[in-house]
Amino acid sequence: MAVVLEEAEESAGNAIRDYLAVMPPYEFQNLVAELLTAMGYYVLWVAPPGPDQGVDLIAYTDALGTRPPRIKVQVKRQADKKIDAPELRAFMAVVGDQDVGIYVSAGGFTTGAQREARAQERRSLTLIDLDRLIRLWIEHWDKLDDAARLRLPLKPVYFLAPPD
Repeated sequence: MAVVLEEAEESAGNAIRDYLAVMPPYEFQNLVAELLTAMGYYVLWVAPPGPDQGVDLIAYTDALGTRPPRIKVQVKRQADKKIDAPELRAFMAVVGDQDVGIYVSAGGFTTGAQREARAQERRSLTLIDLDRLIRLWIEHWDKLDDAARLRLPLKPVYFLAPPD
């Protein structure tokens, strides 16, 4: 039974990752905005198509954006490209000391970028790869609105779990 469950989980994970890998970049950006909203943040700005000066979303913890921190989010949908330390530094250059930075990358992050993020002392920085994004989507599914659920339509699958 455990092997069947593991195979189903792996197959489902691969299908979700493949679906997201071909999602248009601005759809992916909107998916991240909808997730932040479901998590209780207020997304007050979403970059329109075109150059974004290094920030794709700006969110706050309050509806008017009057209380810190300001949350700056960079979203990269390229699943075949890991974000490296220089790219991460470019994003950190637009994240102020009082801001929170979130970098979402479908391709993940190089070891150097992860090390760079952990070394930050003045800035708060969170890295979110595709697997973490999917886990957060599932975790906050109940708080997503219907339009968001259509953007990444998932259905739970239940297996019998015999007592140990």
